[in-house]
Amino acid sequence: MDKQLFNYHGSKTHMLVVGMLTVAQAITIIFQAIFLSEAIVKMYNGTAWSAVLPSFYCFIAAYVLRHLIQWAKERLAYRFADKTSLHVQQLLVRKLFELGPRRIGKKGSGNMITLCLEGIPNFRTYLELFIPRFIATVCIPIVVLIYVLTVDTTSAIILAIVMPVLIVFLVLLGMLAQKQIDAQWDTYQLLSRHFVDSLRGLVTLKYLGQSKAHQSAIATVSNKYRIATNRTLRVAFLSTFSLDFFSSLSVAIVAVELGLRLINGDIGFQAALAILILAPEYFLPVRDLGNDYHATMDGKEAGEKIRELLEMETFASEENEISVPQWKEESTLTVQRLTKSSDDEDRLLLKNIGFQVSGYKKVGIVGASGAGKSTLIDLLSGFSHPTGGEIKIDGTEIPYFSLKDWQEQVTYIPQHPYIFAGTIAENISWYEPNSPREKIEEAAEMTGLMELIKSFPNGLDERIGQGGRSLSGGEEQRIALARGLLQVRPIMLVDEPTAHLDIETEHEIKSLMLPLLENKLVFFATHRLHWMRDMDVILVLENGQIVEQGTHADLYQQKGAYYRLIKAQRGERAE
Repeated sequence: MDKQLFNYHGSKTHMLVVGMLTVAQAITIIFQAIFLSEAIVKMYNGTAWSAVLPSFYCFIAAYVLRHLIQWAKERLAYRFADKTSLHVQQLLVRKLFELGPRRIGKKGSGNMITLCLEGIPNFRTYLELFIPRFIATVCIPIVVLIYVLTVDTTSAIILAIVMPVLIVFLVLLGMLAQKQIDAQWDTYQLLSRHFVDSLRGLVTLKYLGQSKAHQSAIATVSNKYRIATNRTLRVAFLSTFSLDFFSSLSVAIVAVELGLRLINGDIGFQAALAILILAPEYFLPVRDLGNDYHATMDGKEAGEKIRELLEMETFASEENEISVPQWKEESTLTVQRLTKSSDDEDRLLLKNIGFQVSGYKKVGIVGASGAGKSTLIDLLSGFSHPTGGEIKIDGTEIPYFSLKDWQEQVTYIPQHPYIFAGTIAENISWYEPNSPREKIEEAAEMTGLMELIKSFPNGLDERIGQGGRSLSGGEEQRIALARGLLQVRPIMLVDEPTAHLDIETEHEIKSLMLPLLENKLVFFATHRLHWMRDMDVILVLENGQIVEQGTHADLYQQKGAYYRLIKAQRGERAE
C-alpha cells in the first residue's frame, strides 16, 4: 500500500470509516451465507414453505444491507477522491505558478499538460478504487476466516493456506505489470511532448514546407505508444485471466475437500453449504483488487509525479515572512553585486549586477540574445534565486524576490502568454476571478479586444484555448494585457512581449501597452530597441553584466554598447 495515502487530509478518518463499513459488510456476507444455506437445507429436507420463508426473508435483508453498505462505501470513496484530487490540483496549479516558466520549461510543457489533463483524473480514479479495494482485501477474508474457524477448523486451515499463495501470485503479476506500465507512461509522455511541440511548431513547419515530412515522425512516436499500450493490455488480460483461474481453482479445492468430508459424515450439510457459499466471497476482494490494479496504477504513477513536483524547492521558506514594503512613488529599490550561476552549464549567467531605481519608472533591459535579460526578469519576479548579492527595498534588506509581499505586488507578462481552456472572460479575469463584468469589458476595450469579441457568437462567453476557438499571437498578447490591466498592482515585469509578433501587430500592441505602463515600476526586457525611447532608464547587458545604464539619448550619444545594438539592428556598421 502506498504510504503517501496516509498523508492526504482526512485520509485516516476516511480509511477508518471505510474499514468499519467493510467489517459490517463482511458480517452481512456471513449472515447472507448462513440464511441462504439454511433455506436451501430446509427445502432439501422437504420443510413447509411457511418455515422456509423466514430464512429467505433474512437472506434478502442481509443481501440488501450488504449492497447498501457497498453503495455507502462507493459514495464516501468518490467524495474523498474528488475532494482530495481537487485539492491536489489546486496545489499543483499554485506550484506551477511558484516555479515559474523557466523551471517548468525544463520539465517539458508536454509533461505538464499530460500531468494536469490526464494525471489528475487518473489520480482521482486511483484514490476512489484502491483504498476501498485494499481495505476489503484485508478485512473481509479475515472476518470470513474467523467465522469458518468457529464452524470447521479444517476448512479454515485450507483457506488460510491458499490465500497467501494467491496473494504472492498477485504480487508477482503486479511486478511484471509495473514494468509495462512504466514503459507505457514513458512512451505516453514522449508522445504528448512530441504532439505539443508539433502543434506549436506547425506554422513554422508549414512555412518551411516540412509539415508533410513531419508525418513520419508523428507516426513513429504514435506506433511506439501503440506497441507499449498493447503490451500493457496483454499483461493485464493475462493476469486477470490467471487471477480468476487460480481463485476459481482455490474455491474448487475447498469444494472438493468439503464434498469428501460430507460424504464421510465429518461435517454437516448446512455448515458445508455455508462454507462453500462463503469461499468465493473469501477470494473475491483479492480478485477485485487484482482486476482494478491496472486501472489504478496510472493514477498511482501520476500521484508520484505530482508529489515530486510539489516537493520541488520554490524558495519559499520561513524567510517568506519577511515584510516587504508596499511600492509607492517615493519607494527605492537598490541592487548591488547581484550574481546568478547555472549549475547545469557551470557558468555565471549574471555578474555583479547593480542599479538603483525609485518610484514609478520604466526600466528597459536590452542586450543581445543570451546577454541575461530573461534571467534578470526571472530574478526580479522571484522565479529563481540569485547566487549572491544585496537587495534593499526602502532600506529593508531581502535575500531574494521570492517573497509573498513582493510577488503580490507584481504583474508578470511573459513572451508567450498561456490561454486556458475557458471563456474569454475567464481568461481575462484569471488572476482576479471576482472581477465585475463591467471591469472585464473595460479591460477588453482598453486592449482592443472588443471588436474581436463582438465578432464571436457568444461574446465574452466564447470558449477559447484547448477545445475552443484558437487565437493569433497578437490576440493572445492582448488577453495577457487585459489580465494585467485587471490586476491593480504597482510593479510590472515584461519579458519579450512582442518577440514573436510581426511589426504591424507589434505596433498595435505597443500603442495599447504604453498607457498601461504609466504610474508603475516597470522592468521591460526586449530586443526590439524602438521601445527604449519610451523608457526612463535603460540597462544594457553584455555577457551577464550591466555595461551601460542611462536614458536613450544619453546612451546613444555615448556611442557605446547601446549605440552598437541600434546600429546592428538597423543593419548598419557602428562608427
